[in-house]
Amino acid sequence: MELDFSHARAAVVTTPLILDVVHRYKYRRALWFEPFLAELLVGRAAPALAQQAWDWIVPVPLHTVKEREREFNQAARLATWLSAATGIPLNARLLKRVQPTQTQTALTRPERAANVRNAFALRGGRSLSGQRVVLVDDVLTTGATTSACARALRQGGAGEVCVWTVARGV
Repeated sequence: MELDFSHARAAVVTTPLILDVVHRYKYRRALWFEPFLAELLVGRAAPALAQQAWDWIVPVPLHTVKEREREFNQAARLATWLSAATGIPLNARLLKRVQPTQTQTALTRPERAANVRNAFALRGGRSLSGQRVVLVDDVLTTGATTSACARALRQGGAGEVCVWTVARGV
């Protein structure tokens, strides 16, 4: 699978404990884990991002139905922390999920790529005119979701898209 972002970094490698914390935060609304997860992300990402100029921090969007069910978007909340720590503006309205997709957790690598292939688009015909975007999510496993987001951003004119996540799946 060819990836549409320049590079991806994670604060930590996924361990059973980290995965449990992320899943409790994300699926059981255990919001008290948010400062811990955000601190992991900010602690690693902020110093790295300070070395280059970035125009936007953009969270991976949820489909409106899923966001209503979950009552929050974990990527958007983590991106807010990163934006506050770095001074890079947050744009949570730039990218939208235009197709509801099934959860990626039980899918194979090819199924994940197919599941999110055309799931994302820029809102309202925006043009990014070479701007550099930091895409934020909670966990990166195969890169299918973040690559699909990066593809939409690049088709909208982004000059570069990098990815930061709290954890990197193995």
